[in-house]
Amino acid sequence: MSLKAKRSDKTRQLDNYNNHESKIMERTKILTWCFLLVSLLLLLLSSCTGVVKDHDGNLYKTTKIGKQKWMFENLTVSHFRNGDTIPEARSDNEWEKYGNEGKPAWCRQENNPGKGKKYGKLYNWYAVSDPRGLTPEGWHVPSDADWLQLTTYMGGPVFAALKMRTSGLTGEGNKETGNDFKLLAGGTRNNKGEFYGFGSYGYWWSSTELNSSMVWVRILDYLHCYVNSSSFSKQYGLSVRCIKD
Repeated sequence: MSLKAKRSDKTRQLDNYNNHESKIMERTKILTWCFLLVSLLLLLLSSCTGVVKDHDGNLYKTTKIGKQKWMFENLTVSHFRNGDTIPEARSDNEWEKYGNEGKPAWCRQENNPGKGKKYGKLYNWYAVSDPRGLTPEGWHVPSDADWLQLTTYMGGPVFAALKMRTSGLTGEGNKETGNDFKLLAGGTRNNKGEFYGFGSYGYWWSSTELNSSMVWVRILDYLHCYVNSSSFSKQYGLSVRCIKD
């Protein structure tokens, strides 16, 4: 065989080898992209974001955090699950009267409809614990243990606060920052009907009672960037954030 023919044969072999390597690389790229797409899909599925409708027809975004599934927004129903109306207590006297009598009631922060739409309603404990059902079917008010599991998963009281809080410390700065799970500083209403804490603190009921008159709650302290547990009177008005059964 001539030298020219040998070189031509080696060139063909080299070309065939290069083509083979190119095909392998191309397949590897395709498999890599497929793996990345599948991983992304699994990640999206694992977040389990969705929407749930309550018995008043209000829609809430939901998300999976660790092994728990939470609503993005605070509850805003004005009826129990069986259709019975939950009384609205606007005046201080009305609010105090319902609390003293151990009857369910709700209000908007400072009785402002605009704030109610954004922050949800404030409920006294008697609305939260009423057997007629406050939360949507398949959901419940989180226990103290549920809240602890959430804050622990998020890194503890300080890191959880950093992730949960929004962009400001006042009513004007109290805004959502993206689509993450956030707890707005909606304040509370005490047993005398007085509102306080709006823009600086958020308060949420748990389903865990301390005794016959007090219940464990969760507080997001915007000023000190801390998630804290405390016990509040059942006559207070707090936000409700639901968790999946």
